[in-house]
Amino acid sequence: LPEVMDCWFDSGAMPYAQWHYPFENRDTFARSFPADYICEAVDQTRGWFYTLHAEAVLLHAAAPDSVPEDLCFRNVICLGHIQDDKGRKMSKSVGNVVEPMEVIDRHGADALRWYLFTATRPGEARRFSVDLVGESLRRFLLTLWNTYSFFVTYANIDRFDPTKAEQGERSELDRWVLSELHSLVRRVTDALEEYDPTSAGRAIQAFVEDLSNWYVRRSRRRFWKPSGESDNDADKLAAHHTLYTCLVTLCKLMAPFTPFISDEMYQNLVRSVDKDAPESVHLVDWPEANESLVDQRLMDETRLVMRVVSLGRAARSKAGIKVRQPLSRVIIRTRSPSEGKGLERLKSQILEELNVKSLDLAGEPGREGDGALDSLPADRRGLTVAEDEAGYAVGLDTAVTPELADEGLARELVRRIQNLRKAAGFEISDHITTYLTGPPRLRAVLQKHGDYVRQETLSEALTEGPPPTGVGAHAEEQKLDGEPITLAVLRR
Repeated sequence: LPEVMDCWFDSGAMPYAQWHYPFENRDTFARSFPADYICEAVDQTRGWFYTLHAEAVLLHAAAPDSVPEDLCFRNVICLGHIQDDKGRKMSKSVGNVVEPMEVIDRHGADALRWYLFTATRPGEARRFSVDLVGESLRRFLLTLWNTYSFFVTYANIDRFDPTKAEQGERSELDRWVLSELHSLVRRVTDALEEYDPTSAGRAIQAFVEDLSNWYVRRSRRRFWKPSGESDNDADKLAAHHTLYTCLVTLCKLMAPFTPFISDEMYQNLVRSVDKDAPESVHLVDWPEANESLVDQRLMDETRLVMRVVSLGRAARSKAGIKVRQPLSRVIIRTRSPSEGKGLERLKSQILEELNVKSLDLAGEPGREGDGALDSLPADRRGLTVAEDEAGYAVGLDTAVTPELADEGLARELVRRIQNLRKAAGFEISDHITTYLTGPPRLRAVLQKHGDYVRQETLSEALTEGPPPTGVGAHAEEQKLDGEPITLAVLRR
């Protein structure tokens, strides 16, 4: 068009032309200029970014050496180029262009958005493909959705109403995750204030991983405790309220990143129980961090527990012993006495996670066998050790006594019955009768650990022998510890 001197010069004139400045609307222009932020790809450093500056200097600066940095925009997010999955520039002639709608149709717009926000920093080139977005979906959004589904399942079973139910007494685990949650709110808010969506998104993703893989996994038993006992009810309510708070806050934090799944969760979690709540998560106030709930020591100690547990699992794998098999003790080497005290405070979590009976700290006087961890990497007979580059080490006493073997067999039996429940299509809350046929050792294990098996599998009764004919029990023949058994489950 003859009226356009240069398309980028024309684009740079946008802030002025939209208000016909400086010929009119001076007050309106002053209220909206300069822009809070602009966003374009790196090639615009010679185009739009430059002309915005050049025209602002021509119109506003008294002298070139007095031009402020934020003369025409306060912040900029400059994007790198999008490449194919092999790192090549996309080109129609090469045939490596990925159509956005193909990705959206397969994985959804939220998965596409999340990948672009978190895969790389804005200024870096990023690889892009259907599969890369799919991996982002599996690693983050499905983990979040499974956590949300877990809560909804048990909240419906217990008819939990967050607007009416008491909060219960928070456990150490509740206080830890709430501390992490409010620390997350602070980090995400600070990152977005600095126009750093990548750091904000990655912080959310790390929290969701911990929420799923530590808080929910360690709290599962709390959610299906039988109601009616005051201690059970108070603990269950605390677990419900804590997870509900985490999920609702996540909806708000994720709304700018994943607008659709955030609002889907919000509608069910909030609007379904509070009709006076804002109609959409995109209309609610941004969450504020409650610093009184942030316990840095507890977070540091729990992070160390996670590290120690990971090393303990590596030691189990090294020894070829499954986690379901209880062991007598774990010995841990830390880097300082204060870290050891922290582990002592949270040792119940370590014992449960590693399925061991006792915990010793290496280097403490009077502890038999502590010196074994000081001679790494050699493993003492009966002690399998794993260590990391930071100097932490975990040793497991791998000797399995007959008593420990029986307890391990009971845990394996629980796993088999749980799988049988799923195969039979039972609901999580269904109570059952379990029928068992097997060798004499099975009877001995049930005499010692029958209560545990009943509680874990919601079995009203453990009955030796086959189920009655014609009752519709789901039965399977299996081998347990090398010996044939028959298991059957019947819904009560």
